[in-house]
Amino acid sequence: MTSRCLAGICFVALDPTAPKFFGFSEFLAALALMVLVWTTTDIRYRFRIATAPLPLYQMTYWVVASVGSLTLLTDLWRAGGWLVPHGRLLTPEAWQAVLGAAFLLAFLTWAWFAHLRPPVFGRRNARRCADFLYAMILNGSPGDMATIGREIIRSVPSLIAAVHTPKHCRGTEENDPADLPEWQGLAHDILLLIADPRFCRSLVASSPGTIQAVFYEMSKTRKHRIPIAQFGRNVVAAAIENRDSFLYHEQDGYASGLLGYMKPLSQAVFGDYSMVEEIGRLLDLDFRSMRRWTETEWNAYAGAVLIVLESYVEQDFWNHSFVLYRALDKIAGAADDIYKLDGLDGASWESDAIRRLRVSVDFCAEALKILDAKGPPDHLRLRVRKEHRPYETTIYDHLASLMLKLIQHAESVRQSSDLAWSVRHNTVWTHLLGGLGEHGRATRIVQFKLRRKIYDEIVTAEEWPNYQNIRLLGFCLHVMGLKVHEGSNFGREYRALHRAVLAWTKRNFVALQRRAPQVFEECLPGDMSYDEEGARLLRIYEVNAFRSAPEYAHFDLDRLAG
Repeated sequence: MTSRCLAGICFVALDPTAPKFFGFSEFLAALALMVLVWTTTDIRYRFRIATAPLPLYQMTYWVVASVGSLTLLTDLWRAGGWLVPHGRLLTPEAWQAVLGAAFLLAFLTWAWFAHLRPPVFGRRNARRCADFLYAMILNGSPGDMATIGREIIRSVPSLIAAVHTPKHCRGTEENDPADLPEWQGLAHDILLLIADPRFCRSLVASSPGTIQAVFYEMSKTRKHRIPIAQFGRNVVAAAIENRDSFLYHEQDGYASGLLGYMKPLSQAVFGDYSMVEEIGRLLDLDFRSMRRWTETEWNAYAGAVLIVLESYVEQDFWNHSFVLYRALDKIAGAADDIYKLDGLDGASWESDAIRRLRVSVDFCAEALKILDAKGPPDHLRLRVRKEHRPYETTIYDHLASLMLKLIQHAESVRQSSDLAWSVRHNTVWTHLLGGLGEHGRATRIVQFKLRRKIYDEIVTAEEWPNYQNIRLLGFCLHVMGLKVHEGSNFGREYRALHRAVLAWTKRNFVALQRRAPQVFEECLPGDMSYDEEGARLLRIYEVNAFRSAPEYAHFDLDRLAG
């Protein structure tokens, strides 16, 4: 072996025939395999690598470039038999091992973050997480968004923990203090970023577990005042529009099995009333979309509201619920276009408008069951008069108001006698104030409030007769009849209201009809008319399967003096 010494350092020539186990050819073969792996990985692994707490792309580039250059120079040195420092610590074999180990370490680092320990959101990778999510959502690929949606489940706890919680504002997104650390501000931005409607639709369709994780973590940590309102609202809208979503699979235990009984996702989103109330707009969906809903979508929405109501009566019964108040108002408007059926034939009985009305009526029945199971709270005010403050109203009053609105919707079907009776009596009145089954104390209280609201609305006609109060009077005369059935169980639930309405009609009808004849003429149902000369109301019962000839009924009114 050739040896030369200079200033105490000896140099020897490399032996071209010495053993070689990691040279430039082995490097190229390994690099080709690694490039194949890196370039064929799907969006899942690209996300994991891009969001690692280390700059893996830059580190890998420099490791590969350095190892490749050094292996090439080593092979060149070896082939030329050039001189190298002589030493026992770093032999040619050890040098090859160092280069191979560096190359292997780069590969293992990728494998660690891509497979064994995927990264989660934190201080060191917050910027990379935000940038990758922004680019992915901006691109809008449904498949990519579904995959990334599943990936961010691991980061949900750290995201929720990192978001600053404002103390002075309900709801959230207006608070982003400038003095927060950058990674906390980025957590705030990520929660707003995932509220993109396309991303929410992909989560509902392909990654509902992400939705469950977000709401579960919020409920667990009691961090409700974070920028999640848009995300929650868009998730609920997407779940209602997608008939294969959790809202439909978890509706009925009889049809869906265990998930239908447990309702894990629905409970995570709607089962914590305090969280829903703090979010504020979870059930405030776009009215333009709601106008396109059919019976199916309204049924899913009503089911979500019932879950909130169950939590409300357990957690916060006395405080006014803004969320439930607005949700009840939306359910009341589910069938506000039923007036379009007025004058149509019996084929309209199964129209979507009537089915939507039934959804609202069924919602009232289920809500009353929830209240009956809980029982009325102590010191519940039966009558909330005008002089009482608005916050003294309770869910009992709001349900009674909802029922009144449904009655007013049903009232708009007047001209077709069979259809009008089916909608007014069979669909609405029987289920809201009828005597089907035994009622709990809460139901009786709500029905009392409803009867009071009906009568109070009718008597406003004494000062200002209009289409609303007179139509309600016509509705009551139609469904309850012109005669009180004393001494029988029929109509006992509303008998007091029946007596009061007939007595008021007898005293006031003639005088008010002269003040507003046009209003009274248009507001009476099709089978009822006013005999001005005889000062009485007339009603015709048409021929049907139980009546071979028309029957007539009348109700005498008080004439005007003089």
